[in-house]
Amino acid sequence: MAHKIFIIEDDESILYGLQEKFTSDGYEVEISSADEDIEELLSRVKKIQPNYVILDLLLPKHDGLEVLKRLRNDSELADTQVLIFTDLSDEDSKSRSIGLGANYYFLKSEMDIYEFADKVESIISEKRVNDDDENDLVME
Repeated sequence: MAHKIFIIEDDESILYGLQEKFTSDGYEVEISSADEDIEELLSRVKKIQPNYVILDLLLPKHDGLEVLKRLRNDSELADTQVLIFTDLSDEDSKSRSIGLGANYYFLKSEMDIYEFADKVESIISEKRVNDDDENDLVME
């Protein structure tokens, strides 16, 4: 079964670039430019039940941190892996994101979308290995 990725990003070149990259690599991808109201956005995410959400913090209609908070407070989405991909490089944004439950925090200024997509795919691959590993608690 293909992993599902939901991308919430208002920059169309990033949004469609990531969509094309992940789709061509065999992932099921849903996208949002975050122009709908927050309830509609969250409803779409719930309907898809993605394994991963890629979330920008700077969105036209929403505070990305509020979207993250709402994802984490929803019992159906609480375990979804959330990867922040943003221009916000300040420590406060990063610590608040992690505090609200983001699994990863990446800066757009440090990589292009293809490098970011490779990192996401690496995270997914590592999670597959760990999920299949019966010796999760063994430390080497």
